[in-house]
Amino acid sequence: MKFFIDTANLNQIREINDLGILDGVTTNPSLMAKEGIKGKEAVFQHYRTICETVNGDVSAEVVSTDFDGIIREAQELAKIHPRIVVKVPMIKDGVKAIHWLTEHGIPTNCTLVFSAAQAILAAKAGARYVSPFIGRIDDINWDGLELIEQIAHIYTVQGFETQILAASIRSSLHIVKCAEAGADVCTCPYDTLIGLFKHPLTDIGLAKFLEDAKKWQ
Repeated sequence: MKFFIDTANLNQIREINDLGILDGVTTNPSLMAKEGIKGKEAVFQHYRTICETVNGDVSAEVVSTDFDGIIREAQELAKIHPRIVVKVPMIKDGVKAIHWLTEHGIPTNCTLVFSAAQAILAAKAGARYVSPFIGRIDDINWDGLELIEQIAHIYTVQGFETQILAASIRSSLHIVKCAEAGADVCTCPYDTLIGLFKHPLTDIGLAKFLEDAKKWQ
């Protein structure tokens, strides 16, 4: 399973990338705003810097909801860097745009997916990634991980090549469960990725080793 970091913070991206475990980045307008990045030129330059930092796909989101607007924005985003993957919302014009963009060689990530039916549409249209938001599904007392399993089963049975990009990750346990459920990619906040390192027995064991090592001196 690939690890993407869900952020626009360059320090976080560089730190995770330096660990050798980062496969890509996902961003959105909210994450850009959180970093204080405003204006089209500044946003595009920030995307360019991210693409030059990581060796993997970088999702950049459109904000239009009509077919012509999505296509126009997607073409502009795709020109920023070859690693750009255009995030397109799961709406009717979005699916239409995904099909057009795929036909014209622009990779897409279908975002805001909450059902297997939507995931089938995204795959049929040719999306490179489909992004089920499992945390938001859990928030309304449905099972986000069950959706990952269902999509993974359907894609295997039908031979779809679209990759399942689990999004809206709320905990390190979510990451482990997504791996078990068959997600191809998990995009996570910085703190959640760092949380994978943590285990109390590791801390206890290391403290004991270091204490015993002092006896060698």
